[in-house]
Amino acid sequence: MNLLFFLTPKAVCSYLYDDYTIRQAIERMESIGYSALPILTRAGVYRGSLTEGDLLWAIKNVCEMDMSKATEHTIMEIPHRRDNAPVNVTTDMAELVRSATDQNFVPVVDDKGDFIGIVTRRAILRHYMENYVPEKALPAE
Repeated sequence: MNLLFFLTPKAVCSYLYDDYTIRQAIERMESIGYSALPILTRAGVYRGSLTEGDLLWAIKNVCEMDMSKATEHTIMEIPHRRDNAPVNVTTDMAELVRSATDQNFVPVVDDKGDFIGIVTRRAILRHYMENYVPEKALPAE
């Protein structure tokens, strides 16, 4: 099976640009409601991921608990606890599942390193439940 079957394309993904300030990232994440988002350059190259925890520690350590300083620093200036490792569009399903085991979403890049979308752990699990778990074993909705 091809990972493109599970892909949420860039056009419908939420993401941050690497030149966003800490304040812009907080406001974007708050309005969208996700706890982690991919970070891209303006040219579309994947740079990493940012979590709510990264922002929390940035407010404490970089902004010294002063939200007015959150406009003075970009998100690439702050430490990221862990960046979600991207996979190439040609990655096989076994590797995709291995990556999804450790992260909520797996960024997908093309051969040039340009971000083309994400595969969520939820999409993989839903496919598994719909195709490999007997219906009688599924919980009632």
